[in-house]
Amino acid sequence: MRGRKIGLLGGSFNPAHEGHRYISAMALRTLDLDQVWWLVSPQNPLKSAEGMADYQSRIAAAKAVARNPNIVVSDIEQQLGQTYTANSLQQLHAYYPDHHFVWLMGADNLVQIPNWYRWHDIFHTCPIAVFDRPGYTFAALVGKAAAQYAKDRVFPSAPGRPVKNFALLEAPAWTFIPTTKHKLSSTYMRKRTKKTVKACS
Repeated sequence: MRGRKIGLLGGSFNPAHEGHRYISAMALRTLDLDQVWWLVSPQNPLKSAEGMADYQSRIAAAKAVARNPNIVVSDIEQQLGQTYTANSLQQLHAYYPDHHFVWLMGADNLVQIPNWYRWHDIFHTCPIAVFDRPGYTFAALVGKAAAQYAKDRVFPSAPGRPVKNFALLEAPAWTFIPTTKHKLSSTYMRKRTKKTVKACS
């Protein structure tokens, strides 16, 4: 297990869905990763606790959705007592100094990341892979974070080709994966579930 290349996908996973698995599979393939860890957050600091399923239910649902031996559902943020990504990444590097981590996130989060706690530290802790999301492409690529780290963007050798050795790059380094648009989101899934429940009642 020493020296593995690990993608980290954080979030509430409220609930986990096919979009999470799709992005993880793309990350494994396009970034040549050994595993992707889903870091199920005890509570996203930027989201309300209202409507949040209990933690163990979210963990169990994520495991049911993952269905891939190279996707690991982890409760490490709860074990560490962390809700901030910057702190989690710092501690993961301390616990696993031989691993090479890549932070995975959607284009919507690249737009929002300047609102995150110590967001610059995230960019300087490990490489970041940003996956396209419908409706966020332009905003992400012209946003504050993309502008401030424009010189650190890494491009593949050709469109659609894997980004070789991305996990081994020294931070800050980030890349944009443009071919991974997936319509599903946890918000969409919760709304659809509510509509189904109403229709059946």
